[in-house]
Amino acid sequence: MENFNINNISNKNRQFELFGSKTDTSINFQHINNLKIKGESLTEWRNRIHNHQFKISQDSQNKNLQQTILPVQNIFNEKKIDPFSLQPLSLNFWRTNQHIHNGPAMYFVIDTLVSSKIILYIGETNAANKRWKGVHDCKDYLMNYKEALAYNNLSSHQDIRFFLDVPKELKLRRKLEQQLIYLWLPPFNKETRDRWKTTFTNN
Repeated sequence: MENFNINNISNKNRQFELFGSKTDTSINFQHINNLKIKGESLTEWRNRIHNHQFKISQDSQNKNLQQTILPVQNIFNEKKIDPFSLQPLSLNFWRTNQHIHNGPAMYFVIDTLVSSKIILYIGETNAANKRWKGVHDCKDYLMNYKEALAYNNLSSHQDIRFFLDVPKELKLRRKLEQQLIYLWLPPFNKETRDRWKTTFTNN
């Protein structure tokens, strides 16, 4: 699991929205543990995402689903990509001796909690060995998410996985990224946050 240094994060207020709550939850990272998010609600939120993604895993031939939620023209059969079967790597892979392909790729941030897995984020990159190394908004979302889990004594493990058989052209890769996002509906991508009523984003 990736360790974050809270002292390296700006102390400006952060927004932590869960389940469409109307409560003002703007906070300072130093006081993030003051958030009292019920474990039952967090588990329910996570289970709804898992239920959707599990159906995708089990029914890769469901063309009707694709037609109803996919707003972009297909350029790749995204259902041939099984993110859960890809090799899991540490979120800090660049600090290890793990070899990472240095070309274009799609990447998936996956969370494992007890016996279930969910895709938290999907992205594309031109350099798989560098994209996650630098600044990335999703790292902040993961910090908030893991703080909420820890507050409720829910252990989890996040990893990152790369799919390398992708178009070299940026425009085509971004279309594939959109296809995958609208298929799996990962909660940390901006296109899907409203659906799951959570952002874990910064102000």
